[in-house]
Amino acid sequence: MGKRAFDNEKYLQEQTEAILERVRRFNNKLYLEFGGKLLFDYHASRVLPGYDPNVKMRLLQQLKEKADILLCIYAGDIERKKIRADFGITYDSDAMKLIDDLREWGIEVLGVVITRFDNQPAAKLFKNKLERRNVRVYTHRFTKGYPTDIDAIVSDEGYGANEYIVTQKPLVIVTGPGPGSGKLATCLSQLYHDYRRGANSGYAKFETFPIANLPLKHPVNVAYEAATADIRDFNLIDPFHLEAYGKTSVNYNRDVEVFPVLRRILEKITGKEAPYLSPTDMGVNRAGYAIVDDHLARRAACEEMIRRYFRYRCEYAMGFADGETVQRVELFLKDFDLKPEDRRVVAPAHQAALDAQAQEKGDEGIFCGAAIELADGKIITGSNSPLLHAGSSLVLHAVKHLAEIPEKIKLLPQNITDSISTLKTDILGEKSVSLDVEEALIALSISATTNPAAQFAMERLTELRGCEVHMTHIPTPGDEAGLRRLGVNLTSEPNFSTKSLFVI
Repeated sequence: MGKRAFDNEKYLQEQTEAILERVRRFNNKLYLEFGGKLLFDYHASRVLPGYDPNVKMRLLQQLKEKADILLCIYAGDIERKKIRADFGITYDSDAMKLIDDLREWGIEVLGVVITRFDNQPAAKLFKNKLERRNVRVYTHRFTKGYPTDIDAIVSDEGYGANEYIVTQKPLVIVTGPGPGSGKLATCLSQLYHDYRRGANSGYAKFETFPIANLPLKHPVNVAYEAATADIRDFNLIDPFHLEAYGKTSVNYNRDVEVFPVLRRILEKITGKEAPYLSPTDMGVNRAGYAIVDDHLARRAACEEMIRRYFRYRCEYAMGFADGETVQRVELFLKDFDLKPEDRRVVAPAHQAALDAQAQEKGDEGIFCGAAIELADGKIITGSNSPLLHAGSSLVLHAVKHLAEIPEKIKLLPQNITDSISTLKTDILGEKSVSLDVEEALIALSISATTNPAAQFAMERLTELRGCEVHMTHIPTPGDEAGLRRLGVNLTSEPNFSTKSLFVI
């Protein structure tokens, strides 16, 4: 096991107690806005080595007897088919996946709230799908008067126009995919209805990043800014906390900007002074207190900034990101004196592409290279050929090395590759025979039924999880999906691996 910068058990203990203490503070009824990724938080695990990507789910398991769960999703995200980048699926699909994942952990979702609902066709279809699978769905309209007219917001035409969601447990966790899902509005709407019914409930926020008790320019906090460069989030010293307590605390712009409005809304709902003096006061996050190796966390966060730089450059080339996003991350690299080539797998990937060019192995005359850094620090390379994409070549070379299989032994026999080639060209009508990562993995599994070497190699695939990979070209959908399932940390250059505009 490698070095770790984060103690999960300490975190679970401190985080559980912090949440339960906040529940007790509000007469045993708290609406907790649960930000960030509930499951598979790979950003956190990359910047805090040792962090369990599913530790928040373990937290929920500890609290499940005391907690109801509401899942929010913004109708506009459903309508425009917004994609969750780390999984490559739409937000509505991610919401359904989250319900399934929670059930696997023995946790049921009380209901799904479609926020800012205005009868959008795709949102209505999503609602129908869930209801016909016996999932309760609520729809909340855009809040009248928000954000300036407090009297309208806190009224029967504002929050009061939303259907009240009956909850039974003292803690109500309100979560959802991505920022802007309507979690805060759902919490405040419930608070409004509770106070109208004579129940003095409360609100708090749980968000892993930024980490309040780390310095503003700590690499872990800056890595969060890099991760959200596309939505223009930025960290700052919480001015309200500094004024109230004379202490510095890090928060991010959206929480600080909305705090004066939120404080007035809370005072209007409750009829008394707001329970919080600062955005930091609202939070219950204890992640910063579970960091056990600051040096390792700093180094890992710098690596993440470089990864984000490559990712945004590729998204810019594909039209998904703008130039300002790329420039923001470039500035973060300069602030920490980082260069793209500081990523150890970058130079070997370029060399692999040059070697392929020298041997004229490239498909369509385009020469692609890839490199992976294994857990022991060993770097393995691969390149494209008429038979394999660079990513496929890389994976096969890596597992061959891990299984200590001699170079001359083939993992994919000729009869299997010939059969796949016939399927792709003669039957499916594709132009390229070259196998992407998904296809190569399927071919490897077929070969493993009769080839012991392929079986040994396939058994080592799990050892690639968490390894660093770089490619000189943007991966095709089949490459990206296959590498994502293998769990590698992938970056690539903003170059296309084919001259074709349409790639499947």
